[in-house]
Amino acid sequence: MSRTSWTSPRLWVVATPIGNLSDLTPRAREVLSDVAVILAEDTRRSGLLCQRAGIPSPGFLSLHEHNEEARVKRVLGVLDSGRSAALVSDAGTPLLGDPGYRLVRAVREAGFDVSPVPGPFAPAAALSAAGLPPLPFAFLGFVPRSKGDLRRVLQPYAELPASLAFFERPSRLPQTLALAAGILGGEREACLARELTKQHEEFILGCLDELAAKAEDSAEALKGEVTVLVGPPVRGRAGSDEIERVLREEAERGGKPAKSPGVPRSDWRG
Repeated sequence: MSRTSWTSPRLWVVATPIGNLSDLTPRAREVLSDVAVILAEDTRRSGLLCQRAGIPSPGFLSLHEHNEEARVKRVLGVLDSGRSAALVSDAGTPLLGDPGYRLVRAVREAGFDVSPVPGPFAPAAALSAAGLPPLPFAFLGFVPRSKGDLRRVLQPYAELPASLAFFERPSRLPQTLALAAGILGGEREACLARELTKQHEEFILGCLDELAAKAEDSAEALKGEVTVLVGPPVRGRAGSDEIERVLREEAERGGKPAKSPGVPRSDWRG
């Protein structure tokens, strides 16, 4: 990184490893070594990361959903003094499942720069290796605990032709998967990705119904947070196949199906 290109005070949004320390980028190390303060939801965990990575910690401030607005003044004070601050996640990319949105927005509204230091993101890592359709996909973060709230979150995605990704704890996995199967369709392809980037990394594949049953039997054996992937609706793919069949038959008869404005021919797959 060229230091002369980043001389103005700013808030750095720094992605951290989701399991394997080697995934901390050289740029992330340099930024975390240079800032005046590091904001983290779990300062002990982030302090241990810096210690293991050999990063001289300038000091930490806790940032969570209950104190985020109060931290804005502290961060703006640091930036006003001409120094920079960094926001990190406990694991992965900040804001995507963690607090930080209000801080980033407030820093920008105050006229300071906010710069990302990209790196690990568990849903992207899981989608890249699970074998489920990766695009489009919707990330739901940590899903709600109550059945009613979970139902309200999942229902809008029942017919959406996209893969879904969300985080869940093993103790709630059986209930969540069973409810997801009932709302989204138990025949949908799914994957439980756990211990990503670690030695005991595991991808458990099957339909939602199957994984709900497996989770019921093995919830106690699962450790840590699980990244859950759910493939697109089966009937959505079947409908897309039917549309392609009709279009091919029409083309064979010499017809030219109307093309939606702004939609490339390659995107007709649905």
